[in-house]
Amino acid sequence: MKKRIPYGTANYEELVRDNSYFVDKTAYIEKLEQISNPVFLRPRKFGKSLWCRILECYYNIRQKDDFARLFGHTYIGQTPTPYRNSYFVLPFNFSTVDPSGTIQDIEHDFNIHCNVQLRTIIGQNKAWFQRPSTELVEAKEKAAANLKSILGFIGENNLPPLYVIIDEYDNFANQLIINHKDQLYKELTADSGFLKTFFKVLKAGRESGTIANIFITGVLPITIDDMASGFNVANFITLQPEFEAMLGFTQQEVDALLDEIYRDYEFDPATRPEINTIIKNQYNGYRFVNTAGDALYNSSILMYFLQDFCKYGTIPEYLVDMNLKTDLAWVRRITSSTPLGENGTHEFVNQLLNNNTVAYNKNEMVDKFNMTTFFQQDFFPISFFYLGMLTRQDKLTMRLPNMNMRYIFAGYFNELYRINMATPYGEMMQSFVDKPDLPKLFADYWRLYVSQLPEAIFTQVNENFYRTTFYVLCSQFLSSWFTWNVERSYPRGRSDLEFVGKFHECFAGLRYVIEFKYYSNSELRKLKKTIKNFTLQEVDTIQIAGYVEGLREEYPKARISQFVIYCFGNKGFKVFAI
Repeated sequence: MKKRIPYGTANYEELVRDNSYFVDKTAYIEKLEQISNPVFLRPRKFGKSLWCRILECYYNIRQKDDFARLFGHTYIGQTPTPYRNSYFVLPFNFSTVDPSGTIQDIEHDFNIHCNVQLRTIIGQNKAWFQRPSTELVEAKEKAAANLKSILGFIGENNLPPLYVIIDEYDNFANQLIINHKDQLYKELTADSGFLKTFFKVLKAGRESGTIANIFITGVLPITIDDMASGFNVANFITLQPEFEAMLGFTQQEVDALLDEIYRDYEFDPATRPEINTIIKNQYNGYRFVNTAGDALYNSSILMYFLQDFCKYGTIPEYLVDMNLKTDLAWVRRITSSTPLGENGTHEFVNQLLNNNTVAYNKNEMVDKFNMTTFFQQDFFPISFFYLGMLTRQDKLTMRLPNMNMRYIFAGYFNELYRINMATPYGEMMQSFVDKPDLPKLFADYWRLYVSQLPEAIFTQVNENFYRTTFYVLCSQFLSSWFTWNVERSYPRGRSDLEFVGKFHECFAGLRYVIEFKYYSNSELRKLKKTIKNFTLQEVDTIQIAGYVEGLREEYPKARISQFVIYCFGNKGFKVFAI
């Protein structure tokens, strides 16, 4: 039976009701019960909200009779803990708090959100509270006072304790930071601020036992850290190895999911290797703790791909879900805090576009730090790691995790340098579709794209720059017919760039394997050659032949064309078809 792909679904009951595909992470519930006040941070689109809803359904005393339906098919349903359906669950989602206006306006909106949740929990559990919610939760009262009132009532009447879940705990605080509202942020996290007062009540509830546990998710640890004693009982588990794969999919989980999908939808098994390669390039690559272990897939973005794939049986036209795009404002905000100012943004984006790596100090890889640390220049890699822009490559360097993020950073580059990506390229792309000619396509790229770049760029560029920008430009216009591999591994090395005709389109079976080589203007002068008389280098022919050998073994029926492209500073290029 075909199941539903739950892209964008954060409601666990809906996922079960609609018979959706589900990667079972419920074994982590057992592990979480060993942690007091766990704080687990992940970048956007990693399934945090769905996980919060799973915890809510598992612990909610009101859903005891529904346990078998909701969890019977899961690990925790077959081996439940003693605490299943034992608590009143109090969920908050602070992303709904409006950060605009004064600190008084923010506090007012915060109180409204929290008080609605407090009234709801009383209304849903009338059998225990046996009184109107208005007696315990006054609409005009502050959220901290109303929470204290409810905790007092639970303690006095020996009721089941609360299990508190806070999703997106730092969302509205982060909005203050990103919009340079530093004074408002300081007021928010001050000793006398409403947020710290609220967390002090949560802490007191844990101490009294009226709160059984508190699970917190978000993106950054700085808000909790800046509140200091307001919630100094938090246990950050983000960088603990046993929780690395709690959110995000492992390769084994993705393989099992695709096995099920291919069986249910009766897809041709011959397409599986191509699908495996695409999703690994686009959505895999995140290493949060173990740099030597398997990387994780961004689960939400993988579901974006699978939604279209299952609906139409074809590769989606656009592989980059722009919902993943981390706001350029974060890049600007962080890097502009350096003496370089706005130039720091350009330098950071250029570094990643050209080299795809940045060094970091592993001793600074900590799971708790304040806003001052967050904006220190040597801490930038860690800051962007938490935001999901970088991932750990090894113990010394970080990198962009996948082609999705490469595409996004190339977009940042084009925005920063005001490169026209809209109108000039239609004719060149249509010409290629009508009659595929890679040398002509690259010549048009150089004429229309490279010619827009400011002179200063060419002191920094390398072969990775040309490869990435060429790939991104082509993918924006040719994605109906092609996918691309960047640095695909073979037994004899990694190819630079590959055009791959989609199996269901007119270029099915077609593959262009491209090796890029770069010579600066000074290097070209040292060779005492001009671009016109530059010849194909034998070592490059041997290198690309090694990739093609591995490709032919994997895809014996593929129609393979090989090219070596030499780029010479900003002076020109030469394409050799082998």
